[in-house]
Amino acid sequence: MEEDAVPAEQPLGSRAPHFIKRSRPLHVSWQVGVFVVGLAVVVAGVIMLPLPGPGWLVIFGGMAIWATEFVWAQLVLRWTKRKVTEAAQKALDPKVRRRNIILTTIGVVIIAAALAVYVWKFGFAMPWNVSE
Repeated sequence: MEEDAVPAEQPLGSRAPHFIKRSRPLHVSWQVGVFVVGLAVVVAGVIMLPLPGPGWLVIFGGMAIWATEFVWAQLVLRWTKRKVTEAAQKALDPKVRRRNIILTTIGVVIIAAALAVYVWKFGFAMPWNVSE
């Protein structure tokens, strides 16, 4: 990708309203509030990882909340967006797609063969009901 083709990104820094940035105590309070809300969202996402729910999506939502105020979160989100875009472009490459389709087909054939052997040997009995 050429450097000329890179779209202009938003400048780093706080996106708080101007009247909040004018007052140092108000801005610090704003940052603490943004951090607490972002932390709650990220913690909820981490809890959702082993449980049903869109854990990673919620974690990135919390990062987006933090990115409204903190430069480090903005840099993490830019890096993540760049990596996701690269992965999507790589996944659309015909060679990679062909390889993924072949590997998926092989996996399905192996699972089908294992299932066929199981049914041939035990019938349609559930594993916990099988007795020798």
